[in-house]
This record gives sequence, structure tokens and C-alpha cells, in this order.
Amino acid sequence: MRVDEVTPGRRAPARLAGAILARDLTIGETRWPKGRRLSEDDLLALAAAPAGDAVTVLIADAGELHEDDAALRLARAVIGPNLDVRGPNQSRIDLVAAAAGVVNVRVADLERLNRLDPLEVFTVYDGQVVERGDLVASVKIAPHVVDAKIVDRAARVSGFGSNPVVWVAPFVARRVAVVVKESVRAAARERFESSVRAKVEGLGCQIIGIEYVADDPDVVETALAQFSRGGDQADLLLTAGAASTDPRDAMFVAISALGGRVVRRGVPAHPGSMLWLARIGATTILGLPTCGAYSKATAADLLLPRLVTGDPASESTVAKLAHGGILTRSQRFRFPPYARELDAPDD
Repeated sequence: MRVDEVTPGRRAPARLAGAILARDLTIGETRWPKGRRLSEDDLLALAAAPAGDAVTVLIADAGELHEDDAALRLARAVIGPNLDVRGPNQSRIDLVAAAAGVVNVRVADLERLNRLDPLEVFTVYDGQVVERGDLVASVKIAPHVVDAKIVDRAARVSGFGSNPVVWVAPFVARRVAVVVKESVRAAARERFESSVRAKVEGLGCQIIGIEYVADDPDVVETALAQFSRGGDQADLLLTAGAASTDPRDAMFVAISALGGRVVRRGVPAHPGSMLWLARIGATTILGLPTCGAYSKATAADLLLPRLVTGDPASESTVAKLAHGGILTRSQRFRFPPYARELDAPDD
């Protein structure tokens, strides 16, 4: 990169066409922002302007990129599905959600990118629920001129776009069933059903059935079998009323009898740490803790959106809850819209 200068009221040499302003400049009543590439018309306007102080300009050498070009190249390298590009505006490009869903960020690679001076890529939280049009990430280049090799190094981190660093997994309309042990008292059922419908329908899914069953392994097995095979098979089955710490609870006995397995008892987040996750064939089972079954926002309201987008019922999916798993009132913004209206988690 070479450094030169232009002076309002003086004619600049034609070779400075394409030079980049190193600071803001006002010509007449128009503000030219730093980073502006001076066109031939700009040079004529400068010459015709009232006399002023000299302003530094930068001339990129071969193999160097203007900040906007570098930001666009970097954005193409990190961006994944369901993100729209806005900008650049003074080397900043915003990536906004093209669909409602869950933000996914490869955090380790994001940190690798940001070790490359002078590149900047910053995002919302991994696992955050967003609506269409929400800001998800931004890409920015600090100086006005950057070596293209640095941007290429960043692109290699993401496989030149084949392994994106940030993307939105959209909500998919899933078939959801609900099985509740009768330990949920009749007086609480209306409140429970209202809460579950808000969760399911708030994520664009449909409840295909709600069954209340006795606390008996055979009865529970019949209900689980109905929704985990055949024409009534659900993608996702929500349960309530199980004693999550009792391996002989009728719910767990029935899951085992049907060839299923418990993936995880408890999750690394609070409130909602007694949440549990299981699977019977292709049907995911999410056991709601008492607080999550009613009107409080819990870890269930971060895990359920991931399952709806297609994340598997796996230890890996559950482990993602750990970072940011202390769900205080200040974390309300990370939840789906329906949960932002629920009672806030306790501090």
C-alpha cells in the first residue's frame, strides 16, 4: 500500500483515481466518508472545491483489497444457509436471518477467524432463536486496505464456504404428540395444555394428540407405541409426569420395552436441568420438568427449538446448552417469542 494526499482546491493527478480516503472529507455540503474510493469525477469535484487542508489517501498495491471487497469475500466464506447479506457499509456487512429458526455458530472456528488481524466476524449466541430479518452476524474489516492473503486464510478455515461458520436452521413443521401420566392433576391440565400448545404452535408445529395415561408401564407403553410407529407416528413426543430420577418410572420402563433408549437424564442448564431426552426409533421424546411443563421459560425452550429444526436427539445436541446455560432474566432474548412472554427464569 502506498500513501499520498489530495487537497481541495487543487487538481490531483489522474493516477489517484481509485485512491481511498483515509479520513472523512466534506466537499460543499456533501460528506465523503473515509474509505471512499475516489472516482475521476471526485477528483474534478475536489479541484473545484474551496481551498482546504490536504487529506491522506491510500493506493492499494497488487494483491491488496479495498475494505468493502475484502468484507464481501470474507462474508461469502463464513455465511451458511438462510442468511441474507446487507451492505457493505464502510466495510461492515450484516448477515440477517432469511427464515425463523435457530442460529448455529461454529464457535471454535469463529475464534480462529478473529485471531487473524485485521478481520472481524461477530455473531449472536449459538442456539439463539431468531425471526426472519433479525441480525445474526456481522463481518467487518478494520483498515481501508488489507492483504488478500489474509482473507484467503480466513476462507480456508471455512473450506472456502463449504463448511460455513454461521447459519440459521429453519423451523420445520413437525408432528408432535403429548403423553402425560395422570400424576398431572386434572385441575392443572388446562394450564398444562395451554403451555404445551404455545410451545408447539409457536414453533410452527402441530399437536396430533394429547393422551393422559395411568402410572402403569403397560398403559404408558401402549400410548408411546401409538405415537412412535404406524400412521399416528409423531416426529416429537412431549411427556410430563415422569419421575426423572427413578429408573423404574413407568415412562422409562415403557421406553425400554419398545426398544428405545434414554439419551440423557438432565441437561447442563438451569432452570430445567431435570429435563430428559429419549428416542424410540425415529421419534424423539422430550420429558418436560415440572417448571417447564407450565408457565416458566426453561432449558426446554432452548432445546425444543433445536429439535424442531432437525438437530438429533443426541448427547451432542444437549451439550450445546451448557455455554450460556445459566438462564437468568437477562437471557430472555435468546428464547422463542412464545417463551419471552412466559414467567422469566429465576435469577
